[in-house]
Amino acid sequence: MRLPLLIPGLGLLALIWLVPLEGLMPVFPAHMLRHMTLVALAAPLIVLGLPDLMRRVPVPSLIAAAAEFAVVWAWHLPAAHGLGRTVAMGFVAEQASFLVVGLLVWAGCLRADQPLAGAGGLLLTSMHMTLLGAILTLAPRDLYADWCGSAPDLSGQQIGGMLMLAIGTPVYLIAGLVLTGLSLRDRRVT
Repeated sequence: MRLPLLIPGLGLLALIWLVPLEGLMPVFPAHMLRHMTLVALAAPLIVLGLPDLMRRVPVPSLIAAAAEFAVVWAWHLPAAHGLGRTVAMGFVAEQASFLVVGLLVWAGCLRADQPLAGAGGLLLTSMHMTLLGAILTLAPRDLYADWCGSAPDLSGQQIGGMLMLAIGTPVYLIAGLVLTGLSLRDRRVT
């Protein structure tokens, strides 16, 4: 166990679930901040803080990335997003599934024995996060208001999309590039 990494990861979980973010910002950006903190910030810190987790989760990195893609995009469909925002058990299911797939992606991609496959999984994740963030930012109307029973808030949706772009894209891209570099360095040494 590596407490200097695990404690901040668990602290981020407590922070995003205990702080009433909706009182500090519009609802959609609060939702996106929770989502991105779960999958891109807390999950890698927890995986790095619990290195045995990487060995116990033998999910190949590309399978984990595909599962994360399916979960993230499914929860961003309007009906599912509405369920996550308006029903307590929907919120719990959404948050739990984001955390689980986040842990799977990072555990699969950070395996020391397959850095190039891990890089592929993280770069794939970076691409789909970028695409979804761009869709949310550039959409001409609020995609979720009707399903959430709320007034349209296009600017809130755009801020949420920009948060996805600002957090997810660089985290996954940089981690994927670091793993690619490690893989290339390891191949030169041998």
